[in-house]
Amino acid sequence: MECTLRTTFRSRITARFGRTYLSRIQKYGIGSSTIRLLPEDLLMLLRRDGLDPVDKLAGLRAKAPVSKVSLPFGMDAWVVTGYEESKAVLGSADGFSTDFAHLATNAGVAAEQSPGGLGFSDPPVHTRLRRILTPEFTMRRLRRLTPRIDAIVEEHLDAMEARQGPVDLVQEFALPIPSLTICELLGIPYEDRQDFQKLAMDRFDLFGGTTAPFGAMSESLAYFRNVVKMQREEPGDGLLGMIVKEHGDSVDDEELAGLADGVLTGGFETTASTIALGSLVLLRNTDVFERIRTDDAMAAPFVEEVLRYLSAVQLAFPRFAREDIEIAGVLIPRGDMVLCSLSSANRDASYVMDDGRFDPHRDTSGHLAFGYGIHRCIGAELARMELRSAYPALARRFPRMRLAVPPQDLAFRKLSIVYGIESLPVHLR
Repeated sequence: MECTLRTTFRSRITARFGRTYLSRIQKYGIGSSTIRLLPEDLLMLLRRDGLDPVDKLAGLRAKAPVSKVSLPFGMDAWVVTGYEESKAVLGSADGFSTDFAHLATNAGVAAEQSPGGLGFSDPPVHTRLRRILTPEFTMRRLRRLTPRIDAIVEEHLDAMEARQGPVDLVQEFALPIPSLTICELLGIPYEDRQDFQKLAMDRFDLFGGTTAPFGAMSESLAYFRNVVKMQREEPGDGLLGMIVKEHGDSVDDEELAGLADGVLTGGFETTASTIALGSLVLLRNTDVFERIRTDDAMAAPFVEEVLRYLSAVQLAFPRFAREDIEIAGVLIPRGDMVLCSLSSANRDASYVMDDGRFDPHRDTSGHLAFGYGIHRCIGAELARMELRSAYPALARRFPRMRLAVPPQDLAFRKLSIVYGIESLPVHLR
């Protein structure tokens, strides 16, 4: 789950060019015709067979953990599918760049469309932005959110319990928990939270493949500009207020709005998808369901295995070789793009003896679900807090929960940088 603090590219196209681009890519006319031009070795990175990566991905990893593909817009890319090879790329800020300017130069992307933020910046810009955000994501400061996260979970369990008939865990549980948690983190006014949650969900729907663009990106930035203006006048105790108090005018309004939007982008859909998919894992593993329900100590190892096993964020931010560089005996020329498959790396036998089973008793320390290196997800601990609260509470409240549709009728995303399930209908009793 490498943090998608500014993911771009709407049309399911190659790397995790992610969320900012989602609506803009429609505006500038890159669509399904481009997808059809992409090589299969690239598309397989975005496909799944249910909860598992496609078999071809494991085959590619075994054959060549670093392999070359040619892209339709005239540049070469390298697909990295091995665990150690992915760590070598993600951990080398000196060898690889994430600067958005590379996309503007090499991929025909307009420079003014840069999402900014942590994901598409290099040191020293990245260092400065991360230094601003890091204090707000320490466990000491995040602990203040624990009671509110637990309350958000319980409130939505109460609402589900009051419903008659099947309940969609995606809409009723997985989506609202991270969106409202981000409200708490950022310090969004209570009177705005219903509209804010809708804004976050609209962006999620865009990524899920809805046909009509909602313009959620521009709405979000406009909203955050107003919030920043209010925080300048009267700083609160949330992330935005604390940054204003501690950094003042050294962070301008546009930069602060962009950071806030990045937190929404990276902290919402990835956690929502993981909550939903992890709930399906519980439903498919009755023994694990019972352990989570009755043993508090199971929450942490269950969450870590969920993160590894699901790898909801399938691709890391694209990297570009700063110079000719060798990875696992393969020479990557200067300027070439490198795409690391997190879903493949987390299934690599050199890291964990993965037999396709979900096993919360295995050692999953070192998984790459949050990425690796200087771009590792800054909100990793917040995501863990939400997941550790949500799963046990769900299992305790509804011990007889079961799918309301045949498993083969569940609709997963077909080609997606952040993998997910469209709906998860369940009977609660």
